[in-house]
Amino acid sequence: MRVRVSLLLGALLLASGSVHAFNLDLNKLIDIGKKTTDLKEVDEQGEAEIGNVSAAALLGAAPLVQNEKLQAYVNEVGLWLAMQTERPDLAWRFGVMDTDSVNAFAAPGGYVFITRGLLLRMRNEAELAGVLAHEIGHVLKRHHLVAIQKNAKSGLAANLLSMAVDNSSGGYGEWKKKAIGASTELYARGLDKEDEFEADRLGVVIAARAGYDPYGLPSVLQTLDGMNAQDGNLALLFKTHPAARQRLDLLDTAMAGSLDRYASQPVMKDRFEKIVGEYARKGK
Repeated sequence: MRVRVSLLLGALLLASGSVHAFNLDLNKLIDIGKKTTDLKEVDEQGEAEIGNVSAAALLGAAPLVQNEKLQAYVNEVGLWLAMQTERPDLAWRFGVMDTDSVNAFAAPGGYVFITRGLLLRMRNEAELAGVLAHEIGHVLKRHHLVAIQKNAKSGLAANLLSMAVDNSSGGYGEWKKKAIGASTELYARGLDKEDEFEADRLGVVIAARAGYDPYGLPSVLQTLDGMNAQDGNLALLFKTHPAARQRLDLLDTAMAGSLDRYASQPVMKDRFEKIVGEYARKGK
């Protein structure tokens, strides 16, 4: 586990320096773009390639925090959660983005990111696990791929096809910019509300299965619900996600006491405070 975390961390830290660290194969991505209108034709390799573009877009907007200990910790928690799912063999990668914005993101193929702004508002590892498990749920259900499929005429698939023409005149650099821009548009628009609700339900189950108190995610939602809606660091989160109160109410209905027997599972506060607290004390 430790070796795998180290390798994944190394790849992510390289990627944070430049979007060029992702191997964006033009012909492969164009082929994926053609197939995206029929989601069943996108295999795991295709999913990973689309994830590369999406992750590049995210890290182009905000690089990873340059703290190896913090990144290794988040990867360790994330990988443990991912191992409890039906897709443990994906090339899962987790990272903390260097921004005060309060948010978390997932990309096809196993990419999961949480922002520094959200991480530093958490109180224990169960809360971290709940948020990571929510994002893992998006990957498991291929929510972003489905969103691309639904918006194929105006979304990433269509852009990939049109970029083939641009590339024929040697504009590979411009092609990459457009590919990343198309992916960024998806994150700015957000997923369907039902996708977010489904990821919430999956998140509490995955966290419980991994041995955490399943109320970690609801606890984070309570924190978000109590924050000032005018805070600029919440702007993108509130734009792309249902209201925290609505999510809490639906989770309460869905859980309906069924996970109460797991509420005695640990929240891992000490380990969280040791690593995240140390990072916070040292400053950004």
